[in-house]
Amino acid sequence: MTHERPAVRPVNPHFSSGPCAKRPGWSLENLKEAVVGRSHRSSLGKARLKLAIDLTREVLGVPDDYRIGIVPASDTGAVEMAMWSLLGARGVDMLAWESFGSGWVSDVIKQLKLPDVRNMTADYGTLPDLAAVDFDRDVVFTWNGTTSGVRVPNGDWIAADRAGLTICDATSAAFAQDLAWDKLDVVTYSWQKALGGEAAHGMLILGPRAVERLESYSPAWPMPKIFRMTKGGKLIEGIFKGETINTPSMLCVEDYIDALQWARSLGGAKALQARADANLAVVAKWVAETPWADFLARDEASRSNTSVCLVFSDPEVARLSADEQTAFAKAMVKKLESEGVAYDIGAYRDAPPGLRIWCGGTVEKQDVAALLPWLDWAFGETLAG
Repeated sequence: MTHERPAVRPVNPHFSSGPCAKRPGWSLENLKEAVVGRSHRSSLGKARLKLAIDLTREVLGVPDDYRIGIVPASDTGAVEMAMWSLLGARGVDMLAWESFGSGWVSDVIKQLKLPDVRNMTADYGTLPDLAAVDFDRDVVFTWNGTTSGVRVPNGDWIAADRAGLTICDATSAAFAQDLAWDKLDVVTYSWQKALGGEAAHGMLILGPRAVERLESYSPAWPMPKIFRMTKGGKLIEGIFKGETINTPSMLCVEDYIDALQWARSLGGAKALQARADANLAVVAKWVAETPWADFLARDEASRSNTSVCLVFSDPEVARLSADEQTAFAKAMVKKLESEGVAYDIGAYRDAPPGLRIWCGGTVEKQDVAALLPWLDWAFGETLAG
């Protein structure tokens, strides 16, 4: 199988699944309002942090009675803060179907050492049995599996009359998929995914039921200072008004504000979701016409529109060992990078061998369309040796 070298190249070759492509038209000049050389606790600093929180609420459609906080250590920090602060009051169902969800399972079992944990894990490409989840217990899950390209189809499976809390890692779903806010008590994400922001900062969004848990329950383990959200049994409200737990990068904050303002100008989260859906549709049409590639996500309803994961279906490649397929994928990725048409699109190291293309709203549909013939070219060149 050989293919001619395509004539058209993507204008923006950034298809990495994190940090992801900056928004169209982005420039360092957009960060000129950044409060640099000043304290983040100054009136100017706090005003920019509050603006970031207010724009988050507006663009993402966060309910008025949910608190929004900027926290350290990216989405990982936000998830860990939630788990260390909230879990242990009752049994917990841990759902995982990819690498990061599996990491949360490991932390709860091996670090928090909770006695009553149900580990509900599925293989890459599938979801656990969502109907088996017990909402009398706390539930921790990822909305969209960044390393598997598998997402929950909606929030219908979550009980409205739940007794436990739902803690949702939405890092590659926020701003690209329709989050069911009435079903989610805690939502976390990072800036570097669907908005193409900078790394190291996370967002922690708490619903009223999560706040009630924080103020009525104290975990049995020592709480690191960086995770503490209460004082004297009351929520530290300042965290959710721009008084961050540790010093944030105000350049990164300004970059996040810029991305939010761009998203607002398009029409908010719905517009970004439509852009991601359109990008996925381009890939889906190509997959349907391409004999050597298929989606890792087996069910179309749970197929991600952001981290789109592909595996090899060509018989000659599919019969290779996993290590040989990994080497094949790496050779393809190297060819694409050397041509300057796609960067960082190899499958995640723990995932099945293949490719992973970020299709979130900061990526232009015409760039996705221009990329796909290059995938055919790289596959043919690699197969030919």
